[in-house]
Amino acid sequence: MRALTSFRLWGLAPAWVLMGLTLIVPVAIVAGVSLADRGPYGGFDWALNFGSYREILFTLGWTDELEFAPKYLVIIARTLGYGLVTTAICMALALPVAYVIANARAGWKPFLVYLVTLPFWVSMIVRVYAWLIILGNEGLAEKAWKFLGGGDVDTFLFTNGAMLTGMVYSYIPLMVLPVYAAIEKLDPALLEASHDLYGNRWVTLRRVILPLTWPGLSAGAILVFVPAIGTVLEPMLLGGGRQMMMGTLIQTQFGGGRNWPFGAAIAMVLMAMVVVVLLLNARRAAAATEART
Repeated sequence: MRALTSFRLWGLAPAWVLMGLTLIVPVAIVAGVSLADRGPYGGFDWALNFGSYREILFTLGWTDELEFAPKYLVIIARTLGYGLVTTAICMALALPVAYVIANARAGWKPFLVYLVTLPFWVSMIVRVYAWLIILGNEGLAEKAWKFLGGGDVDTFLFTNGAMLTGMVYSYIPLMVLPVYAAIEKLDPALLEASHDLYGNRWVTLRRVILPLTWPGLSAGAILVFVPAIGTVLEPMLLGGGRQMMMGTLIQTQFGGGRNWPFGAAIAMVLMAMVVVVLLLNARRAAAATEART
């Protein structure tokens, strides 16, 4: 028994070391920088100062008194809003796609799954630049719009819709795959039973398919929402930088702003939001498991 315990301890040691060096230590460094002072020429000076966190909510007035400034709260709220909208759109689009793949012929399923994962074989920045060409002047989107009889438009680029389109395109495979795995396990006899009990397609979707595939939907929602609230490329390239998000704010502070402590503080707030989402999902999953038992 002692040998087995020792093996488990030392057998996991490499994983703990790797996790510490690649996750815990970097996060600790960022947390330390968030408490530092801004250097006179950029960078930071080690200190114990909560001024960067205070700057998120307050600013110094003319009389050096703290005044409430909600501009960064607006950015946080906007980031959460776009993350939720992206997740909802991915859910709505991924469910029928995953259902078609799950009910396709056995020989077609690997090919269709491959098509879903195909974008991951290309760099993210290449995929976003592709949308610059599609949505740009005289691009495919504008030509299709005019072909369908639409009026003249300046450009489809540098709009909220362009940014949202890029975000949905970038992260929807992360939603399709877990939903497909959940639908693949769905017993077709349950769908037949629903129709035998005079349930139409809407009732079958609402009372059978959605409840039974909810674990896959919730897993996909986490996989989409977490990277969506930290996105950088889509707001900068497709949105033209007009809508500041938390990811672009962090990039700006570590780049041209040269305010590393404030950028680190925003990064820690973003990480805290992600941790809260993951904890809520874990608590929901634990409650669901407890209810089934």
